[in-house]
Amino acid sequence: MRALDTHSLHLFCAVARCLNFRQAAEQLHMTQPPLSRAIRLLEDRLGTRLFERDTQGVALTQAGRTLLPQALHILALLDKAQASLQQDSAPARLRLGLTSSVEAGLFRPLLDALGKQLGTLRLELTAAPSPRLVAAVRKGQLDAALLALPSATFELAVQPLARQPMLLALPAGHRLAKKRKLGLADIAQESVYWFERARQPAFFDHCQQVFRRHGFAPVFLREASDHHVLLSDVAAGKGMALLAASFRALRLAGVAYRQLVEGEELAAGIGLAWREGHGHAALPLLRRLAAEVLQE
Repeated sequence: MRALDTHSLHLFCAVARCLNFRQAAEQLHMTQPPLSRAIRLLEDRLGTRLFERDTQGVALTQAGRTLLPQALHILALLDKAQASLQQDSAPARLRLGLTSSVEAGLFRPLLDALGKQLGTLRLELTAAPSPRLVAAVRKGQLDAALLALPSATFELAVQPLARQPMLLALPAGHRLAKKRKLGLADIAQESVYWFERARQPAFFDHCQQVFRRHGFAPVFLREASDHHVLLSDVAAGKGMALLAASFRALRLAGVAYRQLVEGEELAAGIGLAWREGHGHAALPLLRRLAAEVLQE
């Protein structure tokens, strides 16, 4: 006897449930002749008739009644095995990048919301400058990333979320700290910490255009990549710093934060980036929560 195949068992069970070849064919989205041929081939393979056919209709033979519960059991086992394999192949983690261009606390409400809804999915975070995050997403090393915009995102899909105006961090004892709001013209003769272009080329170029528009050309100091070190230098009176507004949350003795007149012009955007066509199963949830929590 030739081995049975699951396709033949599936067709047999459909006819056995309906006891009508036409109705079974409709449920299977096929025409009746090939279904009838498939059942005859199955009967030939088994060496016995499974259905009695006459003008009154279709009925299961004793062999058909014996086969039906076993066929249903086999198909149910296969469905269960397939479901288990799909569950095993589902991602066990969501790898999310966070730009270091804004203070990490800005993302805490989103991360908390994600943690409550990801279930057993593990959230893995990577903080880095946006260009490094873009490269990691493109290579498949990250599933998505929250970037500072503008950034060169190439073919990545990007969902804009929020804007972070620039503010000024200056020594608390500086004479300009007495003002509530300062403009670039006020600090044109001061030493100002600024990041290197390699860290964020697109955003650097955006800011340079604003600086040129306002004739802003102070003495630029090389900014430390660690913002706690940077603010310690500011507190020590070594210079001032232009930072995203979220850094106001970093309280340090000796540092004052002041609103910047041109803060909106220099603002950094925040966007969620991912590979189009390679969406993680949790991406719809991430996009929805990011819009709810971060979008202005």
